[in-house]
Amino acid sequence: MGVKAALVPGRYVPAAILAFLLVVPYLLPNPFYVHIIVMMAIFVVLGGAWNILSGYAGQLSLGHAAFFGTGAYVSTLLVNAYGISPWITLWLGGLAALVLSLPVGLLCFRLQGPYFTIATIGLGEALRLLVLHFRGITNGAQGLTVPYKGDAPWLLQFDSKMPYYYIALAMAVGVLLITRRMERSRLGHYLVAIGQNQDAAEALGIDSAKAKRQALMLSAFLTGIGGVFYAQYTYVIHPDSAFGLGHSIQIAMVAIVGGVGTILGPVLGAVIMELFIQSTQIVFAGQYPGLELMVYGGLLVTVILWRPRGVYAWFEWLYQGLLARLPGARGGRA
Repeated sequence: MGVKAALVPGRYVPAAILAFLLVVPYLLPNPFYVHIIVMMAIFVVLGGAWNILSGYAGQLSLGHAAFFGTGAYVSTLLVNAYGISPWITLWLGGLAALVLSLPVGLLCFRLQGPYFTIATIGLGEALRLLVLHFRGITNGAQGLTVPYKGDAPWLLQFDSKMPYYYIALAMAVGVLLITRRMERSRLGHYLVAIGQNQDAAEALGIDSAKAKRQALMLSAFLTGIGGVFYAQYTYVIHPDSAFGLGHSIQIAMVAIVGGVGTILGPVLGAVIMELFIQSTQIVFAGQYPGLELMVYGGLLVTVILWRPRGVYAWFEWLYQGLLARLPGARGGRA
């Protein structure tokens, strides 16, 4: 009975957090703060998608910007050239990123360790150069812009940041639920086994190549969708910002800082990373180009030295301690 009592307070925590997130935009005094939370939600999507492949399966990818940029460019080109609603291109962009992942999975998963990581870096760089080369289609280094149509919900455009906030929140919650479902599925167990020891997993009969390809397809699809929404939210996309190595590192660090191989790790990482980035930009106001990369590096070194598994383990310890102090958290023995 004591055990059951201890679990009761924690049951309502997710619902309470969700209720708070639904009203938090109305509590903020400035739309800029809503923008920060929207960016946090976007990176929850991107970091959660990266975490499926690199966190659970242990396949370190530093080229996920390739899938992000593919979704963003495919969607923006379709919107600008054919006037297709972004609500439709949202899925088409994700599908394009998934299609890109098919040959990548067939070729790159023959590599292991640092060779796989290097291959993913090359993928992002190759796509960046292709976008720069075919400037007749992609507008080259100038990038693409989304024409502003005013308050047009069918075109995923709003005159307020509030609708963007709720869409981004829904996407972030969706990725977390997908990760939770995947973690408890057979695929999730396979990926964890592969991440811990691929040779041992294969000795037990696990088809590691197939499992990693499935994880890559899911990760690429979600990353592509994140890229589409980012392009629609910012109204502009550039080759360097879409396919650049710095962006891939930022996506990876969201999960690494928060805690790889966990459901809520990307959430914590996105909050910490975005607060650091915004604080740096506000304090230095763009006076030192590239400073954010130094912030990334310093933050990464700090986390690795202080919390090698990310900050999730620490937050989990705090959370369990808080639950233990709530009324009714302890009961007598049955």
